[in-house]
Amino acid sequence: MSSAYLLVSHGSRDPRPEIAMQQLAGLVQNKLQKNLQKPTPAIGVVSSPKHEMVGIAFLEMRPEPLHEQIRQFAQSAFASGCDRLKILPLFLLPGVHVMTDIPAEIALAQKILGQDVIIDLQPYLGSHPGLETLLAKQIAASKPQAWIVLTHGSRRPGSQQPIETIAANLRAVAAYWSVSPSLESQVEQLVTAGNREIAILPYFLFAGGITDAIAQAIEKLKLQFPAVTFQMAQPLGASAELADLIEDLMYK
Repeated sequence: MSSAYLLVSHGSRDPRPEIAMQQLAGLVQNKLQKNLQKPTPAIGVVSSPKHEMVGIAFLEMRPEPLHEQIRQFAQSAFASGCDRLKILPLFLLPGVHVMTDIPAEIALAQKILGQDVIIDLQPYLGSHPGLETLLAKQIAASKPQAWIVLTHGSRRPGSQQPIETIAANLRAVAAYWSVSPSLESQVEQLVTAGNREIAILPYFLFAGGITDAIAQAIEKLKLQFPAVTFQMAQPLGASAELADLIEDLMYK
């Protein structure tokens, strides 16, 4: 029997994140297939053929709740010969969705499925230390006076600590879209400190409604601070490097 993998993200009314999720799932699937095709180093050992499935699901903005999406995928995987389902939350901070909502939905799905398919919850994407390396590459490509790492944020106590640590390691400041300190307040402090070149790195998986709103907010900041040059980097996106990190988390 083989494992199946379900990549779970938040969900959006904007179509771009779902398209990117499909692209990312395809990259992960290709990596798994290449690994399965590697010859075994053990002489005389014949391994049985494996088929590993990769699917996507969404916590919100879908007709079916997450536990129903999990059930449907698990049953399809079981019919294809998989007896274990690993769920990878593609979230960047350990907020309420990661720590409470997704585990509750998994528990519901497991209760419905019984023991035909065992569901394992893998570490959330933001816990992988390799993400800091990806951000560092983006920062190294440009040399403004100051960087702001901007993420969504969460009201769950302690959930901001990972991004605060990443920002400190990158010699940047952290800002949040939904909680304080906001982008605007951090820009004001940097300008007051004498910075005239500020770059904003959106710590989000994909382009979508929020990154569009960030771009609009930056246009307003340009009007507010005409002597300051602003840049906006791209979100992580569906890349081979991100697929590598996801594949690594599959085996944690």
